Parts: sequence; structure tokens; C-alpha cells
Amino acid sequence: MSNEETRNSLADQAAAWVPPWQRPAPPRDTPAPPQEENLGTEAPAEAPAEAPAEAPAEAPAEAPAEAPPAMPPVSEIAADADAPAAAEDAVVEGTAARVPRKQPASRRRATAAPEPPPELDEAELRGALEAILLVVDEPVSEATLAEVLEQPAARVGAMLDQIAAGYTASGHGFELRRAAGGWRLYTRPEYAGYVERFVLDGQSVRLTQAALETLAVVAYKQPVTRSRISAIRGVNCDGVIRTLVTRGLVEECGSEPESGAFLYRTTTLFLEKLGLNSVDELPPLAPFLPDDVEELSDVTR
Repeated sequence: MSNEETRNSLADQAAAWVPPWQRPAPPRDTPAPPQEENLGTEAPAEAPAEAPAEAPAEAPAEAPAEAPPAMPPVSEIAADADAPAAAEDAVVEGTAARVPRKQPASRRRATAAPEPPPELDEAELRGALEAILLVVDEPVSEATLAEVLEQPAARVGAMLDQIAAGYTASGHGFELRRAAGGWRLYTRPEYAGYVERFVLDGQSVRLTQAALETLAVVAYKQPVTRSRISAIRGVNCDGVIRTLVTRGLVEECGSEPESGAFLYRTTTLFLEKLGLNSVDELPPLAPFLPDDVEELSDVTR
């Protein structure tokens, strides 16, 4: 084939070539035809001269192109987009109607707080206090009684005063007194002889005269050292002090800054045994002193 015929054949092929974006879409059940290579303006040297000019005409130009799917209206798209949200709202509203909302932690704590104990009436409070005071072996404070009975301390104190006044007015053989910072039932002093004969039954548990004198010095002069007690009594009191400490009537309370000697004072057991609330309730010594006390002090000097 001559060069002129070759140029005419390439020109025919170039005129019959259709771009891919203008070609009709192939049917879905048939494989897509292979994409044709772009042809240049110049023919390659090894192009076959015998290629027929009508080859591109066999492309299925008559195949009907499938129309793209029609877009739905904008109103339908908006409706479809709102449908899941409306359904979710419906589910949430239905769930909220069945399941109660979770309360805040502060509100749950407030509702879970224990209810205050019921207030006892006057008769029940009086009976409870009397029952407890009958079994105590040492004075009990108002705060302890209020905690046990779950009642205000002011109300318990007022009731104790009322009970004590009632015992005194009724003339009972016992009385309710405040002693050693608490409350306890005691027998009345006018019946002490009968109680002593019943309890002791011939046994003597009294303190010796030396122990009583030493205990009196400690009670009125506390805190006081052993040397001071011995100077007041005129005799050595080391053994007596040890006896009083063993019985729990006297205890150490530090040391004297100047000499470093131990200081002694009375204990709450001492107040309990005497039925006193504090050492301030001790009777004054002036009525028990002799008339010539000044002369005796001069002779001692």
C-alpha cells in the first residue's frame, strides 16, 4: 500500500473515533469493550497497512443508552432525612414515658438520708433514764445518756433535774445527784447507818486515821508534793501516799518545776465516793480548826 493510501486510512480512522465520554453505556450483562488507545497525528511505523477502514464502524453505535436514574424531588429528600430523626424522637419519648429519669447524686443522697429518731414522750424518757441510772456503776454524763437515748442533751439534762427534784420532794431513801461530772443514784445521808450495817456486816473497810489526814491534805492543798504533806502532818507520809494511790483515791499529776518532786491530786473516784461534783464543793476548814490555831502555828515555828 502506498503512503497516500496509508494516510487516507488513518484519516478515516481518526474521523470515525468517538471519545469515551460520548460513547453509549454498554449493557449490564455484557462486558465493557476495551478502551481504545488515543491515536496521534502521526502513524507508527509498524502499523498494519491492511487494516480495513470500516473497522470502527462496527462499534455498537445503535445500542440505546440507559438513562440515568431520575433524581427525587427535594421535598422527598428532606422528608426522608427527617424520618429517622422523627422515629428516634418517638422512641426516646416512648422510653422516657416508661423509664424514670436518673436523679442527680445530690438528690439521691438527700432522699437516702436516715430519718431522725422519734422524740420520746415525757413518761418514756423518764423511765429510760431511771432504768439506766439503776445499773450504772459510776456517774454517767448527760452527753452519754443523750447519745444512748438519741435525744437532745438539753432535754435530757432538764429531765434529770426534774427527776432529782421529784425524789427529794417525795422523801425517798435515795436521791439523784450530780457527782464527778455525771449523774448517779445515792442513798440519803440520814439512812447511811442502816446501809453501812447491811453492807459491811462487821467488816471494817475504813481508812486509817493517817490515811484520812493525808487524803484531807491532798484534797485541800492539791496539787501538793510529799514533802509538803509531811511538813503539814509532821510525820513521813510515803507509805500512806502509796496506799492512797493503790486504792485509786490519789494520783500523780506532774512534777514541781523548782524541785522536780512529784505532785499529787485527788481522783474522780474520790469525788464519787464523797458524792461531790468537784473539789470546790468541799466544806470549809475554818469551822473545824481549834481556837488557838495561831498559837499552835507560832509554837511550830
